[in-house]
Amino acid sequence: MHTDLPLARDRSSTLVTVLVAVMVFLAVLAAAGGLALDNVLDRWTRDVAGNLTAQIPPVPGLGETAKAATDERVARALDVLRAQPGVASVRALSGEELTALIEPWIGAGEVLEDLPMPRLIDIVMRPDAVPEVDPAAMGEALRAAVPGATLDEHRLWLSRLLDLGQAVGLLGLTVVLVIGAATAVAVIHATHAGLATHRPVIEILHMIGAQDDYIARQFAAHALLQGLKGGAGGFMLALPVLAGIGVLVGRMKGGLVPSVGLTVVDWILLTTLPFAAAGLAMVTARLTVLRTLARMP
Repeated sequence: MHTDLPLARDRSSTLVTVLVAVMVFLAVLAAAGGLALDNVLDRWTRDVAGNLTAQIPPVPGLGETAKAATDERVARALDVLRAQPGVASVRALSGEELTALIEPWIGAGEVLEDLPMPRLIDIVMRPDAVPEVDPAAMGEALRAAVPGATLDEHRLWLSRLLDLGQAVGLLGLTVVLVIGAATAVAVIHATHAGLATHRPVIEILHMIGAQDDYIARQFAAHALLQGLKGGAGGFMLALPVLAGIGVLVGRMKGGLVPSVGLTVVDWILLTTLPFAAAGLAMVTARLTVLRTLARMP
């Protein structure tokens, strides 16, 4: 684009590029963290919202007699739970599954097979019946059939987890907005500096008939170019950081941390941040020039 103002030689141009790069770098990290957290919470919600877990206490003692008595308790619990309204399926966890759950804490060994461990029953509710299900009534029916049995509902801790996730997501959005505001302030100051530097040229352009909009377009185009350069640089710097975090998360095993990642839509949203920063710089520069020139005598 032809320009009558040597804006590319201004020191403020480099400053805008660096600041936009830093702002986009921070915004990409904050947005990626918020999107990844939202994906994790959404996955947890789908996996847990319609599930309940029943715990059946074992019959005291060792040997086949105690084990058979515990199996009989589990069978009674399964019959009661299958009869409850809204239940889609009921399944008792096998001994191998129970052993796999506690091995990370007490280690592997044949002694686990002899321990009188509580038996767990996984209960899956029908999606259309989840809102009407009364876990308290289901728990009372279970305890009437098997004294000492408990029914764990996941909704309470899940709702608290969702509240925490929403708060963290709101914090991430706030960080992005603050970064955008800081970028706009930096562009305003850089534009004012450019106007002060090139005021003699601007006055000459006014005398030969140049309109304020013509001058504002030159500043806006220059700010857009600098914003694109800085935005691309900041985005490229954020990619290795995100990759490193992904590697560290991938090394965490044991089922304590669910799979954390970004979807294709998330990446598309992240790639819009450099363009959004450049657009913000362009609009801010244009409005700043128009307002400043309107006040000039």
